[in-house]
Amino acid sequence: QVQLVESGGGLVQAGGSLRLSCAASGRTFSSYNMGWFRRGPGKEREFVTAISWNGRSISYADSVKGRFAISRDNAKNTVYLQMNSLSPEDTAVYYCAASTTLYSPLLYSDANYDYWGQGTQVTVSS
Repeated sequence: QVQLVESGGGLVQAGGSLRLSCAASGRTFSSYNMGWFRRGPGKEREFVTAISWNGRSISYADSVKGRFAISRDNAKNTVYLQMNSLSPEDTAVYYCAASTTLYSPLLYSDANYDYWGQGTQVTVSS
């Protein structure tokens, strides 16, 4: 079992940056593909980005491509989300999640993740 704890959220002005972290417990973190999702006010939870267990495969939603970057450090059991050029539309609760599903477009769906963090709020002011 994996427990996930996100941190790094907060209030930032439009155009600013934030770096989210997701710390995982357990000795098998390096075997999981990891993803970030977000739920904006009044919206469904949506896919943001995913990274394979070894960091070699990465996918982004079109809405964040070129602005956000996912990375992981398996030695530290941590996955990161660097968010640049933030806009008010990025305001949401951000969740990290772990999946045993083979890396593929299946990871764009939250239904294919096994463990979730509690989420961290990101608010972007205009």
